[in-house]
Amino acid sequence: MRVSKEKSAENREALLAAASRLFREKGVDGVGVAEVAKEAGLTHGALYAHFPSKDLLAAEAFSHGFAQRMDRARAWAGDRHPSFEEYLDGLYTTRQRDDLTTSCPMTASASDVGRQGEALSRSFAQAFEEEVSMMAGAIDETVPQDVRRQLAVASIAAQIGAIAVSRAVAKTDAALSDEVLLATRDAIAAAFAARTAVV
Repeated sequence: MRVSKEKSAENREALLAAASRLFREKGVDGVGVAEVAKEAGLTHGALYAHFPSKDLLAAEAFSHGFAQRMDRARAWAGDRHPSFEEYLDGLYTTRQRDDLTTSCPMTASASDVGRQGEALSRSFAQAFEEEVSMMAGAIDETVPQDVRRQLAVASIAAQIGAIAVSRAVAKTDAALSDEVLLATRDAIAAAFAARTAVV
């Protein structure tokens, strides 16, 4: 039976949503295509009709999850222009640490991405650049562009690492887990204050 374009688009969305959630929660290697198809309420065949390989599914699921995260960030910002410090406050939170299935795919998948193919690496790089651009845009334009980019790159990279470490120790040392987030956020804020004060 032929599937309508509308139903096909609906199936694709269901597959991306399921894969995005599962890959963040269990890692790309921890999830098979059968599990993704089942979670989406579809068959293997339906999955492969949309995604010829798991690598392409992972890349598109990553981009799908990241787009949703950016939509939430834009909704949070609304018409105002949040400051660099406000973005830091949003990045280094226990919610970002604790909610694997809806948090930023970069924090959930950074180590995993390095073990996967080029398609997922490309999706990660594009997401990283988009987040860096957003962070750099929160810094006053009187600060030179190269300094704004350096601060944004360091902020996002540090956040990804801090969330990973904070998650890794959370089950056995909650105080250390919280300390990692706060210390990293404060170090980035201090670097921001120092770099922007001298320009």
